[in-house]
Amino acid sequence: MTNYNFSAGPGVLPTPVLTKIKNEFIKNEFTHMSIIEISHRSTQFEEIINSAEERLRDLMNISDDYGVAFIQGGGSTQFEMLPLNFANNKNRIAVLDSGNFASKAAQAAVNIGKQATILDSSKMDHYHHLPMLSTDFNADEYDYLHLTTNNTIEGATYHQSILPKTAGRLTADMSSNILAEPYDVNDFDAIFAGAQKNLGPAGVTVAIVKKDWLKEQSIENVGSMLRYQNYLDKHSMYNTPPVFSIYALNLVLEWVQEQGGVDSMYAQNIEKSSKLYDYLDNSTFYHALVDESARSLTNVVFTTADLERDQAIAKDATKEGLFNLSGHRSVGGFRASLYNAQPIEAVDALITFLKKAENNYK
Repeated sequence: MTNYNFSAGPGVLPTPVLTKIKNEFIKNEFTHMSIIEISHRSTQFEEIINSAEERLRDLMNISDDYGVAFIQGGGSTQFEMLPLNFANNKNRIAVLDSGNFASKAAQAAVNIGKQATILDSSKMDHYHHLPMLSTDFNADEYDYLHLTTNNTIEGATYHQSILPKTAGRLTADMSSNILAEPYDVNDFDAIFAGAQKNLGPAGVTVAIVKKDWLKEQSIENVGSMLRYQNYLDKHSMYNTPPVFSIYALNLVLEWVQEQGGVDSMYAQNIEKSSKLYDYLDNSTFYHALVDESARSLTNVVFTTADLERDQAIAKDATKEGLFNLSGHRSVGGFRASLYNAQPIEAVDALITFLKKAENNYK
């Protein structure tokens, strides 16, 4: 029986990457020691982190106008780091509340003394649709607009074609769909992504920031560990970085390049998600929860509309080697995460199982 991991994070990693990590874990042919033992000051790691930045810039078409940093911790740290670095003029940010993580970003800004204005929210609809920017939005009133491109928990996505248009600064949390579909980096002034959903294991977050915007900031009262400029000046080695996580991230980036880059990943992700959504839309037993125009390619959320039945089916799925299908506790139902490394065979196996479960529980 083939097993498949549908976890929303830490998510599935490419098999070739896992194999290479396994082979190099004890002794790497270049380092002559375990990859988790090498110094971040070593020539070997310098080559790894340089390669990671070059690959990310290549895959996302990141120009020299942007700095790239690999920072310890997860995306939640960035909820504070972003406003500390960039909400220093008006001391106020705007947020489109499209889900749990957008709401957390707003609250984190408030917790550190910033103002956060929720411009629009889809919370009353259980985040089944996307809040949008009104035509009378005045960007001059805010330091920036914060956006979560993909809502991991609720399954709604701002695809490139429906991104809000603003004359002001735009920042994005891309933690769960970075490299899964194409975005024009030039549309944003700052982007961050926790690695554990689509880039690698937990422990490192990628930050992409507009250099000229960073230079405008006055951050005398911001601690040194929370200043983007320190990471850029020291090439992400202001302190000891998460060496293993960056090593694994570099291998994932190499794998994405070998697959044909983001465009290839996007085509595969459309194929995978469309196959699952088509099945759900034609079923009278399961129901996809998100409006069609906003559906995520990476996190497919659905239900039978019966909590106890959903839980029973999820347990049955585990027995058949389909792991981590239960939806987030705040949503319930099911969540099938189809990140870049998830093969289409996983979708086929899931659909086969869902059909079987329908016959058993209907």
